[in-house]
Amino acid sequence: MKKSNHKYSNTAVICLSPFHGGMEMDAVRIAKLISSDVNVCLIAKSNSPISNNYVDELAENNVELKTIQFKSKYSFAISYKTRKIIKEHNIKNVIYLGASELHALTIAFSGMDINLIIRHGTTKTRPKKDFLHRLIYKNVNYHVAICKHLAKNIKYIFPFGENTQLKTIYSSLRHLPEINLKPARSKNQVIKLIHVGRIIDVKGQKDAVDACQVLFENNIQFELNLLGDFEPGCEADFIHHLKSKPYSKHINVKGFQRNLADYYSRSDILLFPSHGEGLSNTFIEALSYGLVCISYDNTSFPELRDLGFEFFIAENLNLDSLKCSLLESIEYIKSKNIPISDNIKLAKSLFTPQRELDEYLDLLK
Repeated sequence: MKKSNHKYSNTAVICLSPFHGGMEMDAVRIAKLISSDVNVCLIAKSNSPISNNYVDELAENNVELKTIQFKSKYSFAISYKTRKIIKEHNIKNVIYLGASELHALTIAFSGMDINLIIRHGTTKTRPKKDFLHRLIYKNVNYHVAICKHLAKNIKYIFPFGENTQLKTIYSSLRHLPEINLKPARSKNQVIKLIHVGRIIDVKGQKDAVDACQVLFENNIQFELNLLGDFEPGCEADFIHHLKSKPYSKHINVKGFQRNLADYYSRSDILLFPSHGEGLSNTFIEALSYGLVCISYDNTSFPELRDLGFEFFIAENLNLDSLKCSLLESIEYIKSKNIPISDNIKLAKSLFTPQRELDEYLDLLK
């Protein structure tokens, strides 16, 4: 790691996930975000989506990529190789995204003066306050939640050390283009819907597919694009579920897409019946593009309503309610101009990169 004149100590962003979803992209985004003020490296798993797909992007932002090869989250290689990187580069701040490898990282940080920041983006269900987890989490300096809902969840799930603090830092949006309002839709125009996320039951793709039955039955022309890779073991079941629908030809499984901006700008509705989120990047990005958005009434979605955003909320996990919200959204876009300009303005004011950067810098030493 190069020497610099930054006033903050050298920092590592660590994400050892083998997947390619919101957490992994957030690790890249946070590393790039703080790189203007901090000497930063990103530590990722070898041959992972992060290490394979973001080399040039990280280099362009002066983020040094370090990779660790290991076979299991319990591998001693994680502890040994991370500790080596920390020592070689005189790293004092660590921002960790994840949970599975923290026991190995605790060993890596043993005896070192590390300012440990754990950034949480997913709702957890089972408390981790047994003796082993109290030992693992006692030296955490900051838990960072990406919304108020998650802050409450973190208090319930995780043990806090004597000096551990809890902070809420909303994620920021990537580049937001100027958006021109579109006229109200004509009666026979094809309605374009999207869902973005890894394809797994809890993300709600099956619910989205099932909800489209109400469009088919009402002779509403539509196209639903599902953007995201399959979680291992989920593909066969989902494809079977999709092909059982008489309207399956109107639904496209597109796989992971890096250029989401193109899909946001060409779509009308984000149909996002997730069974539970932290604060979904997909959802706030869709709001910032002025899409008509639909969610279930769970986790952080009511919080977005409280912040002032306008969107449709269906009763939690109620498919009939979801179908009603979908029909209401169709009537909305056929009677009003979209994108929703008030949502765009609010997103621009709340989810700014400078605000997120300043709040992270406040945690660094």
